[in-house]
Amino acid sequence: MFKVVHFEIPADDVGRAQKFYGELFGWKIEKFTGPSPMDYWSIMTGDEKPEMGGLGGGMMQRQDPQQQITIYIDVPTVDEYVDKVARLGGQVVVPKMAIPGMGYFAVCLDPENNGFGLWEDNPQAK
Repeated sequence: MFKVVHFEIPADDVGRAQKFYGELFGWKIEKFTGPSPMDYWSIMTGDEKPEMGGLGGGMMQRQDPQQQITIYIDVPTVDEYVDKVARLGGQVVVPKMAIPGMGYFAVCLDPENNGFGLWEDNPQAK
């Protein structure tokens, strides 16, 4: 079974969003120090051990006025699943991209115009 492995929250005012989610849920939100093409903040929603139920996320400056929260689903290979998305009537809106040393992602729309991401864990990603 495929599971949600990450989420992203876009914000017009990142500081305001950090304060809101930090105070509302007690989430730990810190500037990401790894490779990223933009300023990015990591969100830890629970215990730092994934087996304890915490789901990691990220926060960034909103890139588009219509950008919404995106969930990412773990898949064996992004290439295979972007093809399946198109075959099943969905659309790829951000093609496969690498996060060096971490993996690959793509962002898609389902036939109902809901956005979601695909994530392939791959430490050799370049």
